[in-house]
Amino acid sequence: DTAHRYDIGWDLFDDFLQSMRMDLTVTDYADRPALERYMYGSAEVIGLQMLPILGTVGPREEAAPYAAALGKAFQLTNFLRDVAEDLQRGRVYLPADELATHQVDREVLMWCHRNGRTDARVRRALVEQHAETRRIYTFARRGIAMLRPRSRPCVAAALTLYSEILDRIERSDFAVFSRRATVGNGRRAQVAVGGLARAWAAQLRAAGA
Repeated sequence: DTAHRYDIGWDLFDDFLQSMRMDLTVTDYADRPALERYMYGSAEVIGLQMLPILGTVGPREEAAPYAAALGKAFQLTNFLRDVAEDLQRGRVYLPADELATHQVDREVLMWCHRNGRTDARVRRALVEQHAETRRIYTFARRGIAMLRPRSRPCVAAALTLYSEILDRIERSDFAVFSRRATVGNGRRAQVAVGGLARAWAAQLRAAGA
């Protein structure tokens, strides 16, 4: 019903399920293009599915690249935060060739996991992945202004809270094997309440127009 009501393409659901099937057999990604193929179906299509529900002030296709990028940024943040947790499930969601430039492979990551320490080589690799994720957030942020005014505060709040996970990873000196980077409940409430207030104000302005 929702897909029909908002004209959400069925191909997006097919792409999502394809990535979910990949998780049944794929445990490593050789390079960025391989990981991008997975993330398109597991993260980018979520942004694309949400876009018609959130609404845009211009053509939907103009906002689509930013919506897809935000979904990707959220997932890359999860990958950085959850390196140890993913290793427990036998998975590495970081491009193997990019890790290899820092002399990092699955064996090195497993050593870090077993010892609860971030090896210097792994830290350098994570710094690089962190910078790429930041770049994608910067790009995705430009799409918020393309959403309907009442949708912008909620998406901005989600972007703020998720990008702050990156702040905490960085402040911990990339100690992702000994702690899980999280945003505290107080900060979540602060950002959420502000976003809800701005969304409500936008709704009132739209009703009075």
